[in-house]
Amino acid sequence: MKIIDITQPVSVTTAVWPGDQPFELNWTMQLARGDSVNVAALTMSVHTGTHTDGGYHVSRNGTRAADLPLPAYIGKALVVDARGRAVLDEDVLRDVDLKTHRRILFRTREHINPSEFPRDFLSPTAELARRLVAAGVLLIGSDAPSMDTVDSKTLDSHHVLADAGVAILENLVLSDVVAGVYTLIALPLKLIDADSSPVRAVLVQGSIEE
Repeated sequence: MKIIDITQPVSVTTAVWPGDQPFELNWTMQLARGDSVNVAALTMSVHTGTHTDGGYHVSRNGTRAADLPLPAYIGKALVVDARGRAVLDEDVLRDVDLKTHRRILFRTREHINPSEFPRDFLSPTAELARRLVAAGVLLIGSDAPSMDTVDSKTLDSHHVLADAGVAILENLVLSDVVAGVYTLIALPLKLIDADSSPVRAVLVQGSIEE
């Protein structure tokens, strides 16, 4: 069994969506100050680094983070190499059997620098999102920071996916991942009322054993 960590590291240097809450780490207790333990306190957006978007992110009646269906985040996933494309449209699925693959992860970039927000990134078109929904896909993920363009105001792809209950993963790190089939594990935190949640996402090659 091989575990591939596809999660962005989170620190004070982690780039966030323009205008979002920067990551902060403070210490409420420290051994160096004479306390009996070290205890860190975090201030961060739930969209920091690798995360899942809940439906409430784009809809008043959408699913909150604590209620996201966990089975979508565990299981067989297909990594699709979409590097070099000008647009992430239905053509990317030309060689994909959607009857077999119900979790799709798109690699769109060569390398990920978590400290730099990419101004130019690929996001799935609304037509691609609708195709995935119609095929019964459970989850769609990407190494981009959003399912819509950075300047989108209508968030069409987000709405198509969220309205259908398709799980969304963003800011994955797929730089060293070869296209193919893996086992995905990327569970959201049980955050009551939050719209979305950070995840620790991994891909597993081989059998999962004790």
